[in-house]
This record gives sequence, structure tokens and C-alpha cells, in this order.
Amino acid sequence: MGGQKFQYDENGGTFLYFLLSFLALILIPGTYYWWPRKCDQKVKVVKEELQCNCEGCKKKKLILYINDPWKNVKVLMKKLLILGGWLLLFFLAYRVSLLDYEYANFDPYDILGVPLGASEASIKKAYRKQSLILHPDKETGDEKAFMKLTKAYQALTDEESRRNFEKYGNPDGPGAMSFGIALPSYIVEKENSVWVLGLYALVFMVALPTAVGMWWYKSIRYTGDKVLLETINFYYAFFQITPHMALKRVLMILGASLEFDRRFNSEIIERPSDEIEVPQLIRQIPNLGEKNRERPLYHKYSIKARALIYAHLSNMQLTSETLEADRMYIVKKCPYLLQEMVTCISQLILLAYAQRVPRLIHIETLENVMKLCPMIVQGMWDFKNPLLQLPYVTDDHLKHFICKKRYIKSLQQFAQMKNEERRSVVKFMNDEQYSDMLKVLGNMPYVDLHVQPEVIDDEATTEYTAGAIITVTCTLMRKPMSVLFGDDTIKVQFLEPSKEGEGEIEEEEEKPNGTITPVVNKEKQQTHRPVWMKNKKGGKKKKFTKNKHDKKSSGQKKITNTVEQTEAPADVAKVEKKDTPEESKDVSSESEEESDLSDVENDEVVDKKEKNEDSNNKSEESSDDDDDDWEKYQTGLNKRDKVLEGRSKQSHSVHCPRFPEDKQEFWWIYISDRKSRTLLTSPYHITELVDQEQVQLKFTAPRWPGVYTFSVCLRCDSYLGFDQMQDIKLDVKEAPEVPTEHPQWEMSGEEDEGDEEMGGSDVSEFTTDEDVEDDL
Repeated sequence: MGGQKFQYDENGGTFLYFLLSFLALILIPGTYYWWPRKCDQKVKVVKEELQCNCEGCKKKKLILYINDPWKNVKVLMKKLLILGGWLLLFFLAYRVSLLDYEYANFDPYDILGVPLGASEASIKKAYRKQSLILHPDKETGDEKAFMKLTKAYQALTDEESRRNFEKYGNPDGPGAMSFGIALPSYIVEKENSVWVLGLYALVFMVALPTAVGMWWYKSIRYTGDKVLLETINFYYAFFQITPHMALKRVLMILGASLEFDRRFNSEIIERPSDEIEVPQLIRQIPNLGEKNRERPLYHKYSIKARALIYAHLSNMQLTSETLEADRMYIVKKCPYLLQEMVTCISQLILLAYAQRVPRLIHIETLENVMKLCPMIVQGMWDFKNPLLQLPYVTDDHLKHFICKKRYIKSLQQFAQMKNEERRSVVKFMNDEQYSDMLKVLGNMPYVDLHVQPEVIDDEATTEYTAGAIITVTCTLMRKPMSVLFGDDTIKVQFLEPSKEGEGEIEEEEEKPNGTITPVVNKEKQQTHRPVWMKNKKGGKKKKFTKNKHDKKSSGQKKITNTVEQTEAPADVAKVEKKDTPEESKDVSSESEEESDLSDVENDEVVDKKEKNEDSNNKSEESSDDDDDDWEKYQTGLNKRDKVLEGRSKQSHSVHCPRFPEDKQEFWWIYISDRKSRTLLTSPYHITELVDQEQVQLKFTAPRWPGVYTFSVCLRCDSYLGFDQMQDIKLDVKEAPEVPTEHPQWEMSGEEDEGDEEMGGSDVSEFTTDEDVEDDL
């Protein structure tokens, strides 16, 4: 093996490979994640078309622009940076291709222009001739071509190099290996060593540890939504202290979150003017609860945050710019904090069920937390009319919606009116305002909820037994409210909030006088027949069991059954015909002989028919089962791909002028028992309901047989008056008994004797305490 050569990259050729690979490693995934999608551009166009021009929306646009004035510039710079990176990548690829071409096509004879095997004199003569043209000191000189010419001349004038090239095609010989280090040689020069070491120390000893430390510090303090872990522990403690928490109490806990405390959040600004402005604001708010002596509910930051939330819900105009800035910051944080509250409450409820703790957290606490979120987004109390969410509609205008002629109390009812009637109701608006109002109303959600309970892992998917795991598949179809414009035939279901925190399924019914009143309605659940109960083609005949002793009789029965179906008229004619006793005897004897001879043939024919029918039925059943399994498999793959892609948080923008950020439309869905006021499933947070979404909720069926009614509740976190609830009735039957005796489970004689000595107890190791008490 020949010698090895280690050399630095003098000309920068090897370093180009390093830059090319490093740039491609960063640029390809960076383009995928940072380049704006076409769908995002379409969403922006749609948003611009549906934008409202009311005073609140204009003020919100100005606030968003002030908070991030360089937003469009950042997007443009990001695009230019990505495009510049791709141009540099193409340029480096072009340079590398030239280097590869030069190294792969190095032929000294071709460069000097002499034939193979030329003499040394002719080689020197060709070199002198071309050097006069290519020398850098000449006008026609080319330094790169001259260096290549010199290298070719040296390769052919050296006898060993010339012999290696003519024999192996390489002047260095067959065994020479060259290792190029992809770094320029000036990096290892003595004069530049201080700068190189300083750069290494700055990157690997300062920047990298600092970045990792900041990431670790945030990860141990915050959740994914940037909520402090100490705040979550604070929520756990208060929800355990107060299982039944009213809406006012929930608001107090929200205001006491540690995100609003300067000691835990450096973004909070404490000003000397707060000592004057905050007490003035507190005097304007009745029943604020500032005298509560629970810690930290009486702290200054908690009272200030609570007062600002009250002012936000009461639509109070804050005279101070500092308080207005604090209000926007606090309101902006509230949806994330309320989502963490929902998670904490649901975990505590389910944990209490598992441990059978007598002091459970009431479901009203959970629903009050969910109710508070759209209140904060819309900036209004829950007892206000939902029509106030429309632009240009105030409390003074509600008299136009509720009067002797009409009774409109929901946005769904208002959307179903004809355009002429709707325009006459809002005659206080001009045409431009009415157009903005229709944009906002038409973009509000109209969700069609379909619920299907089943037992997936069982063959009988619609039979519910005690203790079985029931899967409720909820399909949500989201459409804009504009589909209801002028269509009074659509029955809109909604969950109307009441003072007790309960809701009823209501349906709009139009009376002859033109008024619309809500009527309680319960949807009937569609029961689907199992696969094995589906009607087969041609039907299925009744089977008879054969016995050795009554083989003949069974054959006769089969024959008579088939004759009754196919030759009934002929049999009737034979009965009407009168025969003599002798003829009847002869006929009877002959029929007996013929029947005895044909019994075997008839049995074989019938058996073949039955086998064919059974095989056809089994094939049809197996094909139906395969189709169902294939559908389940496809849905499972889609769910898996969706989980791997991650949950998106982009759905539809909410019209909320008093909310300081762009709020996306999210939903909660869960199952509860309205009679016992208990929670059966943990609330699922739907964050990507653009057109359609499917959610599966699982819970365990009750232990005792009977008919149970549970409710699937859908709640919106952005709008008031859009909650829904559907009842599902489950006929829970007694679970089949598990066989207790089995040959493999029989106990030996010694164990039996031991049981007799112990008193012959029938209690097994899997029997619960309740079962033991029942037996006693």
C-alpha cells in the first residue's frame, strides 16, 4: 500500500463540500417549516373579506399593529433569507460540479496537446508554446489554466509520474491515498490561533450552555402553553378545598394566578400610580370581594387582576392608559389559564372516582370554568343577551329584537329569519353597518353534532353489558352560520345556560303568530344492526337436526315442506280426487316403497343445499366483517397519522373586539350524567375544527343493569350561546357469568382439605369488599 497524504484545503475545494452539506441540512427542513403555505394565504384572503369595520375591530387592529409593527417586515425578511439560502446552495453545487469535472478529466497529454508516448523534447516545446500565451504576466494570461499546464508538464517530465499515469491513469500511482481536511489552511496558522480559540470558546463554552440552560429553566417552570407549574399546584389546592365553586369564586382564583405576580413573572409592571388608580377602580365595582382574607386572594396583585377582569366583563372604559395596558395583558393570558383549570378539575374528578373519595369536585365547578372562557373572550357577563356579540348592537337596541311582534333571543333564530325581516329588525343600522353585521353573523359557527355509542371490542357493538367499555364516537360538522340565512326549516339545537348551571336540549318552534319558542327535544339514537343480523340474499331456511332413529321421518318432513312451497295446487287437486279403497291401498303401498327408496337421495340433496346456503351465508358474513374491519383499520391509520403530525391550533378567527389578540375558535366535548351531576369522561379540547372533526370518548358502563341516560356536552370557548347537549340512552344488561369451573383450575386434594379447615370459604382473591359484604 502506498503512502498517505494529509493536506489542508489550500484552494477551498473540499471546504465547498462541507458548506454544501451543512447548508442543505439546515435549508431543506427550514423551508418546510418557515415558508408560508398556500392555505395560510387563502385563510388570510378569507379573513380580509370577512373582516368587520366596527369601531372595536378597528381599535383592535391598531393595537395588534402597535404590539408587532414589524410583523410584515419579518415575514418578508424570512422569505428573502430562505431564497438567498437556496441561491447560495445552487451556486455551491455549481462550483462543486466544476471541481469534480476538473479532477475527473485531468489528462496531461490532452492539456499539453501532445500525443500519447511523445518525447520529452516535444513536451517541453508544447509547454513553452502554451506558457507564452497562458502566463499570468501576459495580456492573454490565465492563472488557473497556467497552473493546470504546469501540473501536466511536471507529471510528464518526471519519469515515475509519467510511468504511473500511462500504467494506472494516475500520476501518484495506484496505492496513493489523499485525505483532504475541509478547512482552509489559514485556520491552523500560528498568527490566527488566538482568534480561532476565542471563537470556539464563545460558541461551545458560552453560547451553547446558555441556550441549553435557558431551555431547561423554562421547561421545568412552564407547561406547553407557558403556564407556571406553581400556578397549576395552586389550582389543585383550591379546587380540593372548594369542591363546589361558584362562578364568582372561579373568577377570584383566576385573578390570583401567579402569572400576574411580579415575583414569578418579570413581564408584570408595578407602577407607583397603581396605589391611586386601582383603589379608584375598586370603588366602581360592587361585590369585588377585596376583603377576603384567604391567601393569596387578598394580595395586591390578585385584587388588581380581579378588578381588571371585572372591568373587562362589565365593558368599563378605563381612563388610565397604564390600566388599559395591564387589562389587555391579563385578558390575553386568561384562556390558557382556564384551559389548565379544566385539565386540573377533570383530573381531580377522575382520580376521586378511581380512589372512591367521598368528597368529589362537582361538575358545576368544571362548567363554570368553561363558561368563564367565552365571557372573557367576548368581554360580557353570561346573563347578557348573546345578540350583544354582534357589532353595532347595544343594550338599547335589544328592544327591537324582543317585542310584541317578535321574540328573538338567540343568534340562530336571528340567522334563520328572512333578509327583509332581519333588515327590518335592525333598521337602526345603515347599509354598511348591516353588511358588517351579516359578515360577522355568517362567519359564526353552526356545528352539527352526531353521536354514536358502541362497544368496539365486542361482536355485538350495540349491546351494552355491565362493566363494558363504551366508545362514543362524536362527529362534528362545522359550517358557517350563513347556511341558516332565510332557512326556517332547520331545527337548531342549543344548550341554554341556567342559573343552576344545568342545560336543556332545546329546539326552536315557530308558532302561527310568528313568534319562536324553545321546546325541549331529545334525539332518538339510531340503532344499527350487527353484521350477523343483516338480511342475506335469498333468506335463510330453517335447519332441522337429524337423528339416526328418525332419519326417515326427518326426510319426509323435509320433502313435505318443499312440496308445500312449490306444488301446493297439485296437492289440492289430489286431495279432491276420490279413490276406491283398493286403489288407495295400492297407491299407499307404492308410495311407501318409493319413499323408502328416495329417502337417502332426498337427504343427500337437502344436505347439499344446506351446506351451500351455509357457505354462502358465511362468505357474506365474512365479507361484511372484513369490510368493517377494513374501515376500522383505515380510521385507525388516519388517527395515527394525525397524532404523528401533531395537533394544530388553527381553526377560525373569532369576532372579539375587546380581546387583545387573534383568538381561534376552540371547543370542549365531554360526557356527563345530568342526574347525579357527575363527569364520565375527561373533557377533550378540540383545537382544529375547520370543517369536520371526529372524537372518540370512552367510559365504563354502570355495574348494575338498567336504562341509563347520559349527555354528550359540547361547549364553545369563544362564543356565548353556542353550547350543545345530546342525550344517549343505554340499556345496560347483565354481564355474562364467567365460568368458574375448568379442568385446569381444579384444586388438588390437599388444597381442598385446606379449604375445609379454613371453614370452606367461597371468597376468591378477585372478590371485592362490596361483594363480601353482600355475601355476609
